[in-house]
Amino acid sequence: MPSRVHAIVVARTGDSAAAQLSETLDALRAQTTPPDAVTVVVLGSGAQVRAIDGIGHSVEAIIEARATTTFAEAVALAQPRVASGSSVWMLTHDSRPRRKALQLLAGSLERSPSAALAAPKLVRYDDDREIVSMGVSMSRFGRAVELAADELDQGQHDAAEDALGADVRGILIRGAAPVVLRPDPGLGGADEGLDLGVRARLGGARIVLVPKARIGVRPDGVAALPQREAARTWATRRAQLHRRLAYAPAFAVPLHWLSLLPLALWRSIVHLIGKRPGAVAPEWGAALAAMLAVPAVARSRRAIRSFRTASWAGIAPLRVTRTQLRHRLDDGHGSERGAVSELHFFSGGGAWAVLAALVVSIAAFFPLLAWPSIGGGELLPMQQAVADLWNDAAWGLRDLGPGIIGPADPFAAVLAVLGTLWPGSPSFAVVLLWLGALPLAVLGGWFAATRITDRAGLRILGGVLWALAPTFLAALVQGRPAAVLLHLLLPWLFHSAAVAHRSWGAAGAASLLAAASLACAPSLAPAVVALWGLAVMAMLAAGRVRGAVRVFWLLIPAAALFAPLVYWQLRHGEPWALLADPGAVAPLAQAASDAAGRLLIAQGFPSPDRGGWEWLLGGSFAPFAFLLLLPVAVLALTSALSPRWRAGFALLATTMAGLVTAMIAVGVQVSFAQGEAVAIWPGTGLSFAWLGAVGAALVTLDTVVAVPALRSAAALVTGVGVLVCAVPGLLAVNLGEAQIRNGAMSTLPALVAAHASDDADSGTLVMTPLNDGSLATQVVWGPSATLSAQSTMLTTATRVRDDSLAADAVDLLSARDFDAAAALTDRGIGFVLLSSLPGQSDQARRMSETAITAIDQRAGFVKAGDTPNGMLWQTATTPAERAQPSHAQNALGNLIGLGQLIVVLAAVLLSIPTRASRRAARARSRVVGRSLDEPIAPRRADGDAAASDADAQGSDAQGSGAQDSGAQVADARDGDAADDDARPAQSDPSARERQPEPAGVVSPTAATATPHPAAEENSR
Repeated sequence: MPSRVHAIVVARTGDSAAAQLSETLDALRAQTTPPDAVTVVVLGSGAQVRAIDGIGHSVEAIIEARATTTFAEAVALAQPRVASGSSVWMLTHDSRPRRKALQLLAGSLERSPSAALAAPKLVRYDDDREIVSMGVSMSRFGRAVELAADELDQGQHDAAEDALGADVRGILIRGAAPVVLRPDPGLGGADEGLDLGVRARLGGARIVLVPKARIGVRPDGVAALPQREAARTWATRRAQLHRRLAYAPAFAVPLHWLSLLPLALWRSIVHLIGKRPGAVAPEWGAALAAMLAVPAVARSRRAIRSFRTASWAGIAPLRVTRTQLRHRLDDGHGSERGAVSELHFFSGGGAWAVLAALVVSIAAFFPLLAWPSIGGGELLPMQQAVADLWNDAAWGLRDLGPGIIGPADPFAAVLAVLGTLWPGSPSFAVVLLWLGALPLAVLGGWFAATRITDRAGLRILGGVLWALAPTFLAALVQGRPAAVLLHLLLPWLFHSAAVAHRSWGAAGAASLLAAASLACAPSLAPAVVALWGLAVMAMLAAGRVRGAVRVFWLLIPAAALFAPLVYWQLRHGEPWALLADPGAVAPLAQAASDAAGRLLIAQGFPSPDRGGWEWLLGGSFAPFAFLLLLPVAVLALTSALSPRWRAGFALLATTMAGLVTAMIAVGVQVSFAQGEAVAIWPGTGLSFAWLGAVGAALVTLDTVVAVPALRSAAALVTGVGVLVCAVPGLLAVNLGEAQIRNGAMSTLPALVAAHASDDADSGTLVMTPLNDGSLATQVVWGPSATLSAQSTMLTTATRVRDDSLAADAVDLLSARDFDAAAALTDRGIGFVLLSSLPGQSDQARRMSETAITAIDQRAGFVKAGDTPNGMLWQTATTPAERAQPSHAQNALGNLIGLGQLIVVLAAVLLSIPTRASRRAARARSRVVGRSLDEPIAPRRADGDAAASDADAQGSDAQGSGAQDSGAQVADARDGDAADDDARPAQSDPSARERQPEPAGVVSPTAATATPHPAAEENSR
């Protein structure tokens, strides 16, 4: 041997660690060339180590250190006991050197005068055939890359000798090497071996790999990376940033230091796109830790400077290039290993169904082709500028009064997105929404059906049933934009939430859809939260923690958007107002809260006209219209007896949750329109129930009805029944029975709109005498009342706000002697409009006449005349500017908006698909909840069963276990191939074995269901 060898063994405390240390010491004594001295550094109490038999004869000293001491710090504690000129062999208590390990390492140093370090091949402690680590390199940006890890040893790497670094466990340091060539404590417990190799190269030496020298190690040893993913990510990123600061030229160190936080922000975005949200917090923690570790960086730089004799050019050839890294981490470009699940949207007839629905929609809503805007019902014009739409969606001034600051309804953000799709005229975007509602509903229903069945015919049936739902047609005919948007969003929510437990991409998309759906229908929140909670608990009970975390994320964006409004309503003592329907409120026809009304809801009709049959055929047939929907109900109930009964029960639970929500909501009156209480629209609950019922019916048709002819007949009867039931709703617009009409671009007189277009802050006081003798007041700012400016803060208010103009309106009509015009202009009011309701009572008419006389007698008002909107007056003087938020209120609004934007942006980044996530999704069956004993639909020439993925799934169905390997593969691979700093797929040790995924809840909010088996080989 070239020099004396001193072994330093770093050990943890504990019974198992003491037993492993005893085995390690026995292995050292059994070496063909044993070390000359052994020092044990115990992280914690050394009592158990001293109790080992013969410990006094095996080691020359036992050093106790803190339990939090890193491997590098422990080696530094033992360094003073190493004799000058002695080689240092670094081991851990769980390192078990094979018999010739030290002899081979020392011999390699003797044969290689240029080598300062010799590294063994690390293998599993109980299996020499599996390589744990052999050689480490790094990318251009300093990311550590294992050259050989977690693979079977077939001698494929035995010829390798040169590497940039190696795992620090088992490294032998030449005795002639300076003391600075020791593990760097500043690394914090990661990349010590890589750093040693880099320092050796800079000192004109190198590290030599000795493949025949084997040391068995455990995955949770002292010098190993933490097993918890977050801790491992933090440690590796922390070490990478430390090395970057230690290796950089002196002039670049300040620039690197300043770039740490911006780089953390950029990498957080990359992590979210790569579906690695768990790496975001460690990224910021590592950046902050590196910024504070200035003394450690200075010590590392001094050590390198004292030893350096070579340039960085000698290290460049040993780095891993970006191309090499891409090939190393990429696992192929296709899904050739396992099931391939294709959509077959065009070949399966989905595109033709959507096209047919578009033709039907144009015929049913033909008059809308000439309308620039839609009015009637709960429809109002949209803001004329997209920027104004987004202002309405932010915290700021509300229309409750001249200077009331508060949160916007989340529905305003949904409207802002809708208006942005047609920025030239956002009001026309609503017209396009109505024209495209039926084909969009068929499209959404078709995609939702792909989670239930592979049969092309049943997928088309699902899209048709969803588009012809009675509640959807009622919302279109009555002009309920929130209900229409909800019905279009629900199938997409189901499509993504059903597989949210599989991948972060689906969870991110589902969270955005859940936020938008709840924004359109807050009354669904109790049902959604209940199903979401059941799904999370089911995942946790099954041990699917990662899936439970993804499902838990589903409601986080919704919670962030609703938080300001929740705080406002709770602060004002009106928690029930949180369930109110958003947007404009109008007393439209809907089912009553009595027994007859709830029976009507149970039959699937949210309005008393029973889908239009009351006005189409009168009362003789209308009471029996529900019989047309009876096949859907029978098929849905039968799903509980199907082979896929878990999915059937989950969908029936969704149906019951929607029905209960509708029946309770119709009796809850929290909104007011012109002094009249308006109950919550039960149609949103019925849409939720219809989703579960249609899904359950498809489960029955897909699994219970085995005879193709009988299945086709049942599907035909079901589809025809719903189609006949939808006939009145499809004819309502052309027959003049609909509440929607050609809407004006402004709800105010043309004079007001013309003035307000130049001064957007000009206000109009709108007063409406009611039939009961009371007076309704409203302030409209700008040229029109708009849909996005409506707020549940106003529509649910039960008392007059301090800054309201109600008192001024009453005084204006009273005999009180005061300067009414000045009082209004001081608060930004330039016009007064006296409107009237259709069918005025005598009392309301007398109040209107009295009001006209009173205002005419007031000085400071100029009568503009009678307009289609009512009697109009203009103030003689220019109104003052509307009160604006203070700097503190603006800062609060910006802070709230920033917080909401961060959460929503995180969800958007998670939902962006990557090549790896698309590949992983295609390798899984789209159908969720398929049971093991369920037969797979054979491929048929007529396309009913499976022009989709029957071939790939048929072979999988012969397996015995439903594995969720695809979900874990997606976790490990998402974004790996596309990013230099991505995590390698093989670094996930849990990818070797996958447990069967339990069947569970399949709901529009979350699902924990048994997917179709994907070949387990995909996970290896």
